[in-house]
Amino acid sequence: MPSEKVLESKKARVAELTDLLKSASAGVIVDYKGITVEDDTKLRRDLREAGVNYFVEKNSMLRFAVKNAELDGLTEILAGPTAIAVTDGDETAPARILGKYAEKSDGKFSLKAGFIGKDIYDAKGVTALSKIPSKETLLAQLLGSLQAPMQNLAATLQALVDKKNAEESA
Repeated sequence: MPSEKVLESKKARVAELTDLLKSASAGVIVDYKGITVEDDTKLRRDLREAGVNYFVEKNSMLRFAVKNAELDGLTEILAGPTAIAVTDGDETAPARILGKYAEKSDGKFSLKAGFIGKDIYDAKGVTALSKIPSKETLLAQLLGSLQAPMQNLAATLQALVDKKNAEESA
């Protein structure tokens, strides 16, 4: 029978995980079996640079935490080696980085499930999320789309001015 001290430390860890999940805007749960230390180090660095918190956690602790955070749909995938990546920033960052890594891993590293807000996504949904560009990229594409008609108009007007100047000087 576990001692009171052990139970209290486990309850504190579950409370910490619950707070982390509740404050996260998005997260992805992965199966990391077969990953090398070198690859894991690179993956953790990429995630850290993107503002994503990535760690390995016991499934039993995560079960309690996801239930407390009202993400019950994730409990059924909590089996085997489990790591979780959460962020309170760019919602697609965990899926994008982990999805790219999962594609290159030849099945050694796989996406299990994920969430954005209270919406739960299965492995296929997380894979689809991983294909979405970052927020900055999407904003740059939008800005480019908005600027293109103005640039075309300016180029056309400049061509008319140049033509008129050429006719007047001839």
